[in-house]
Amino acid sequence: MKKIMNEPRDIIEEMLSGIVTSYPMIVHRVADSRVIARNTTSSYVGIVSGGGSGHEPAHAGFVGDGMLSAAVLGDVFTSPTPDQIELAIEEANNGQGVLLVVKNYTGDILNFEMAKEIAEMNDIAVEIVVVDDDIAVEDSTYTAGKRGVAGTILVHKILGHAAKHGADLPTLKKLGDQVVAATKTIGVALKAATVPEVGKPGFLLAEDEIEFGVGIHGEPGYRREKLQPSKKLAEELVGKLISSYDKKPNEIGVLVNGMGGTPLMEQFIFINDVSDLLKKEKIQVSFHKVGNYMTSIDMQGLSLTFIDLTNTDWQKALTAPVSTISW
Repeated sequence: MKKIMNEPRDIIEEMLSGIVTSYPMIVHRVADSRVIARNTTSSYVGIVSGGGSGHEPAHAGFVGDGMLSAAVLGDVFTSPTPDQIELAIEEANNGQGVLLVVKNYTGDILNFEMAKEIAEMNDIAVEIVVVDDDIAVEDSTYTAGKRGVAGTILVHKILGHAAKHGADLPTLKKLGDQVVAATKTIGVALKAATVPEVGKPGFLLAEDEIEFGVGIHGEPGYRREKLQPSKKLAEELVGKLISSYDKKPNEIGVLVNGMGGTPLMEQFIFINDVSDLLKKEKIQVSFHKVGNYMTSIDMQGLSLTFIDLTNTDWQKALTAPVSTISW
């Protein structure tokens, strides 16, 4: 294992220090906690997200004006604790309540719900939006039901825009559920991630193998195959995503998300192939995003997300300027 680090046990604390050292104009760390919060204050509904570390820049990279109020980090691939989440809720609350955006993993759901109950006992109104955009498998090691993956970032962006423009907590909860329902993601891995404290890849793929549908914690996908050209990978993922909608969308946004170890060169090649396929399908693409947004440490691979923008005004929210580290 080759990694730029000191002691594996210190990796989260040192990463958090590095984030606030690098971007003190945007975020700060709440005391000695695992909470990263934005520097700007507001009078609108706070939005909090988070989860295990190892998915950087998610979620701390999306804290700032126009997106998240705060993010809370757990250990690598491990949910943050309820007390840390509750601290993030307190930090984000400005009297209008707090919306929690939670990826659908058992530990995250349990701990965020527990934090919600604690906050409500302290007279803070809290709602939860659960993101389950991964269409690859219905159940996995970490969750009962579909997993929450890269589409979570688009949920952050749309809800952050709505909150900034005055939407109240019930409206944001309803909007969040609508955005989640319109968002679909599927991924492919070429090489597994290596967790620093484990020191070896989470699963093994031969040099000429790939795995379709792998999760962001290294959970298994739905099929292992020989390596294929980008055009063939695009056909597989685009076909799966289109067929996952009850009705083929007329207009979509597209996110190509690197898993941490995939060069941007390859991601741009892939989105070019995706765009060609969508033109043949006569689906209008009114929003593109390419880069590393929801990673799996150093996994080689990528995910493809579609968000159905038909008959919505969400494109405006997706393209609105924000002040964050990573959007």
